[in-house]
Amino acid sequence: MKTKSLPYIVTLGVLYGTTMVASRFSVALIKPATYISLRMMIASLGFLVIYGLRLGGRRFPHSKKLWKQAALLGIFGTITPMLLIVSSLQYQSSGVTSVLVTSSPAITILMAHLFLHDEKITWIKGIGITLALGGGLFLAIRGESGLPDLSAAKPIGYIMVLVGMLSGSAMTIYARKYMGEQNVFDVAGARIFVSAMVMIPWSIYFLREDIRHLNVMGWEAVFYAAVSGTFIAILLDFYNVKHFGATASAMVSYVVPIVASFIGVILLHETVTLGMLAGMVLILTGLVLINVF
Repeated sequence: MKTKSLPYIVTLGVLYGTTMVASRFSVALIKPATYISLRMMIASLGFLVIYGLRLGGRRFPHSKKLWKQAALLGIFGTITPMLLIVSSLQYQSSGVTSVLVTSSPAITILMAHLFLHDEKITWIKGIGITLALGGGLFLAIRGESGLPDLSAAKPIGYIMVLVGMLSGSAMTIYARKYMGEQNVFDVAGARIFVSAMVMIPWSIYFLREDIRHLNVMGWEAVFYAAVSGTFIAILLDFYNVKHFGATASAMVSYVVPIVASFIGVILLHETVTLGMLAGMVLILTGLVLINVF
C-alpha cells in the first residue's frame, strides 16, 4: 500500500465515523426511515449535478441492465443495511455499532469463499475471520451498549446490525460476480437514485410530522450525513480504489470505529468500556490477518 494513500484513508474513515455519530443524533429526533430518505434524496442531487454538468465527461446512465442491477443493489445493498444499522442506533452507541460493522469484511470474505470460485480462504484468513467474528460475539455476550443510561444492550440492536451486514455482504458478492463490467461510478449513482426513490414513498406518511421535530442541529446532521458521509464518501472511496487499490479501501475499516467512538464520547456522552476495547482489538486484529496475509 502506498504511503501517499494514508491521508485519503484517514479522511474517508473520519467521514464514515462522524456520519455514524450524526446518524445516532438524528434518529433521536426523527424515524430512521425518514432520516435515510432525506439523506438519499440530498445525496442523489449531488450525482444529478455531476451528470447534468457532465463533469469528467460523465453522462447519465441509460443501460437497462445497469438499472435493474442497481435496483437490487439499492434495495438490498444500501437501503436494507442502512435502515437496519441506523435503526440499531436507537439501542446502542455509535461506537459499538461502528465496531460491529467493522467486522463486515470478514462476513464478505466468508460468503465469497462459499459462492465465488476464485475467492478461497487461506488458513491465515480463516483465523482472521474467526477473530473478527469472535470480537463481535464477545461484545454481544457482554451486552455492550456504549450508552451511559443502559447497563446492557438490547439484543435487537445486535441482530439488526448482523442482518444488515449479511444483506450488504451478499450484495457485494452479487456485484463482484455479475457487475464487474459496469462503471463503478455509474453503479454508485444509480443505487443512490434507486434508494431515494424507494424510500420516499415508504416515509412519505411520516415525513411532514418528522420534519417538525428537526431543529437546526438536526438538519445540519442530516445534511452532513448526506453530503459528507454519502456523496463525498462514495466519490472518495471510488478514488481510493481506482488509484490505490482494494487494500487501501479496506484499511478505512480500521479508522471508522476509533473516530466514531471518540466523537461519540465527546458529542453524545457515549461510553467506551474495556470490553468494547477488547472486542475492537479482536476485530481489528482479525482484519489485519484478512487484509495483509
